[in-house]
Amino acid sequence: MRTHQLVLHWIESQLSEGQLSVGGRLPAERSLAEQLQVSRTSVREAIRILEAMGVVRAGVGSGPEAGTVVISDPTAALGSALRLHVATQHLPVSDIVETRVLLESWAAARARPDAPELQAAGALLDEMDAFGNDGPGGLAMTVDDFLALDVRFHLALADAAGNTVVSAMMGSLRESIQGYVARLTANLPDWDATASRLRAEHREILAAIRNDDGGRAARLVAEHIEGYYREAGLRHPDEGIRSSL
Repeated sequence: MRTHQLVLHWIESQLSEGQLSVGGRLPAERSLAEQLQVSRTSVREAIRILEAMGVVRAGVGSGPEAGTVVISDPTAALGSALRLHVATQHLPVSDIVETRVLLESWAAARARPDAPELQAAGALLDEMDAFGNDGPGGLAMTVDDFLALDVRFHLALADAAGNTVVSAMMGSLRESIQGYVARLTANLPDWDATASRLRAEHREILAAIRNDDGGRAARLVAEHIEGYYREAGLRHPDEGIRSSL
């Protein structure tokens, strides 16, 4: 085992045994190196890996922000890994989309009608409608503005299902193809018409969840996602985006 892996293994053990928890701090770099009998370089390498994984945040200097603090941001790590594998073309975007359909349909079917996250989802739709094509002060909502609100809306629905693993996976999938989704809008014949349709579909999905009709919500989410990508020209290598519902 390489020396930085010894450090990673020790930290994992401390987390598993409850000796470390979110908000806690790792020992100082020199202290940890002496305790594990490894070099400070190995400790730094392990901490850099953990930062990339969204497990710790390293602060420099002195004061309350100094030191290496345990955090929990699995979406960042999963999203980064997926983006890199999508870039290598090992993970086809169409497969990412298909997985997104599976997860979001599951979440919509199980979202609680009284979940507080649905209030946030409704507020996001109100914000979309307030802009419309002519936003406050006469400024039109940009494609990036719309897509940012769209991401937050879909993640709010996932959070309403109450499964943190599914929420993290969905956030990672969305992050991994966010740039690709934005580029696809150039293929749409009429973005304003598409945005209007998507807003209406959002309302239908939210209404189905609030009416405790999970089956309808799941079908609407699948049609909503697949419809957008079909319109934008994405096809599965074999048969187009396939719904598993």
